[in-house]
Amino acid sequence: MPAASPSLPPTPDTPHRALWPLGMLQRRWQHWWQTRAKRTDTVTLTQRNVYILPTGAGWMLALTLMVLLVASINFQLNLGYLLTFLLAGSAVVGIHICHGTLRGLTLHLVAPEPQFLGSSTALQVQLSHVRRTARHGIAVGVHGAGKATQWVWTDVPAEGSASVQVAYQPARRGLHDAPTLTAETRFPLGTFRVWTIWRPAAQVLVYPQPEVPPPPLPAGEPRAGGAGSTPTQGIGEFDGVRAYRRGDPLKLVVWKKAAKSLATGTDDLVSRDAQQAQRQELWLDPAVTGLSDPEARLSRLTAWVLQADRLGVEYGLRLPSGEIAQDSGAAHRRRCLEALALC
Repeated sequence: MPAASPSLPPTPDTPHRALWPLGMLQRRWQHWWQTRAKRTDTVTLTQRNVYILPTGAGWMLALTLMVLLVASINFQLNLGYLLTFLLAGSAVVGIHICHGTLRGLTLHLVAPEPQFLGSSTALQVQLSHVRRTARHGIAVGVHGAGKATQWVWTDVPAEGSASVQVAYQPARRGLHDAPTLTAETRFPLGTFRVWTIWRPAAQVLVYPQPEVPPPPLPAGEPRAGGAGSTPTQGIGEFDGVRAYRRGDPLKLVVWKKAAKSLATGTDDLVSRDAQQAQRQELWLDPAVTGLSDPEARLSRLTAWVLQADRLGVEYGLRLPSGEIAQDSGAAHRRRCLEALALC
């Protein structure tokens, strides 16, 4: 029979029993507002999704007004009454202006482009409204980032729009939901904080991080029907190279090697051997990476895809989930990178 749970010693990765009620309340609260805030790429801010609370400066102002009011009553100071109600009226007007700065705005998230793991993803948010008054001091950031939140500030002109880019760094590769965003303002007095929480419906595709520096491409495989051909080795690239011949297209010139030749004081040019390339097929396979870690394999395959695309050669990709036939170009590169990200 298992031991009773109270006799088990607490562990660092298991929350203490005394913290369970707080965690349950926090999960219930998150579940409530997540069901209330549906995922959408375009949201219009109204009184139902805009919240307001005093800031630290706002509470200090309230305490100051209370002291001024008590002092004015005790000493019957007419100027004290005037100052107290003047400041209180300014605070009330500030509440209306601060809440109206966000109310009526429309937020739209532009579909994010795929990114590589380890680099920041820029989420482009467009803010617009149709009223004749400008909106000032609006901040947009990733919700739940804590003290390290990178706020992006902007003003929205009257009957116009503004665009900001919010930095977001995914923790792993794959297809992820866009992070929850928040927008806030403390304009004009800084005594109240007005904010909203927004859950976009867009998804972010994160490619594996390419290996740096990129290793040489693997040896080519003989093309079906090309008997007598041998894999290309020892050149550091998949394509074979030969001396430049008059009339060779410029796209066949290996400019990287030409730059190295010029740096050493020679002017020897080399071209890719298209005939040799036709006898070889470049297949990118996890088995030829020579690595045992799955993520390291994907990182090396990603570097090979980018390198083969820069060289302009045809290549195929073999993965446990399927095989992508030989091809080249931007669409083929993107298809291979997506397969690596979702592998």
